[in-house]
Amino acid sequence: MNKLLLIPVLLLMCSCYNVERNCKDFKTGKFRFDYEVDGVKKTTLFERNDSIEIETFEGKTDTASIRWINDCEYVLTKLHPKNKNEAQSIAMKILTTSGNTYTFEFGMVGTGQKQKGTVTKLED
Repeated sequence: MNKLLLIPVLLLMCSCYNVERNCKDFKTGKFRFDYEVDGVKKTTLFERNDSIEIETFEGKTDTASIRWINDCEYVLTKLHPKNKNEAQSIAMKILTTSGNTYTFEFGMVGTGQKQKGTVTKLED
């Protein structure tokens, strides 16, 4: 009988858990995105304001426009794409925030394939 009472209590406790999403804190600033490709650590640095993101990766700088859908979702479109693949917009969605980091998912607009990553906001 005690076990039957425990199940509703556990369900109630789980339903009260809210994921932290202070997306407004990450709309502008300087950021670092660390990730791994084939066992090699890569780093992208970028700076973002309300409408432009300037990204530096392996010594190359690129600029993209930002169209905010809401406080946690936006679409990036490269301003000077070099090929058809680079011309595709990228949908970004902040999933959670914690301190000076956020976890996000991203993918080409119109495709179902998504990837996840974590970004760190740097001190100004």
